[in-house]
Amino acid sequence: MISLRFYTVVLGAIGVAVASYGLLRRKPKNANDVELERRTWLNTVGRITDGTVIDVQEITMATNRPATMLIYQYDVAGVSYEASQDVTYLRQWINLHSCRLGLPTSVKYDSRNPGNSMVIAEGWMGLRQ
Repeated sequence: MISLRFYTVVLGAIGVAVASYGLLRRKPKNANDVELERRTWLNTVGRITDGTVIDVQEITMATNRPATMLIYQYDVAGVSYEASQDVTYLRQWINLHSCRLGLPTSVKYDSRNPGNSMVIAEGWMGLRQ
């Protein structure tokens, strides 16, 4: 007769195998998902400072898809930062033709890493039009 301990060990091993399979078979996040998580996180914990739009450029990515980059600058604690944000998928919230040189904007940035910043997200827009 097989003891109860044997069944417990077998069920435990099956549980560990199923959990391991679920963790290892998880699909890796693509670049769009990572960027969405970054914008969402910055939208919740980011600090706001004043900035200026420098330019809007259309570039071709390595995947041969066009991307619209919003280039802006801002100052944090006496340090000047120049950054860009891919706004290709955020076009419905902004009018890119009104983004001219010198347009004032609000910039959300990470206080621990001020180089990590954004001008627009799904629930927030810093452009002053």
